[in-house]
Amino acid sequence: MMVVTIIGILATIAIPKITGAIRKANEGATIGRLLSIRSAIGIYSAEYGGVFPSNVSVLTLNNKYLKEIQSTKLSPYHQNNSAVLDLATTSGFDDASGYAYVNVATDPNFGTLFINCTHTDTKGSVWTTY
Repeated sequence: MMVVTIIGILATIAIPKITGAIRKANEGATIGRLLSIRSAIGIYSAEYGGVFPSNVSVLTLNNKYLKEIQSTKLSPYHQNNSAVLDLATTSGFDDASGYAYVNVATDPNFGTLFINCTHTDTKGSVWTTY
């Protein structure tokens, strides 16, 4: 009986910590994936004389810059998603997860990729600020 009680107490303490560690790992993976795609955009722009890609899917053609656009991992808010919202055709972030790409030449963030989530991470930062 004592062993079962001790195991129950340890599980009560450990499970929230494990869940938090998994969430932080997913957040790190999402930020890493964002930076990887941003690097590919920078390489593309350098190869084409400062011209940014018309959309992010151009980066995956023939696996030249990226093999694929990897999904964001924004649980508990959203499912994993690799969709890219084109901010030239919408009025802003729609909080549908995935990414958002600024393809408007007059926008000061032209050529920048963001995470399309208006929730906060474990540090309290809004995902769209990355």
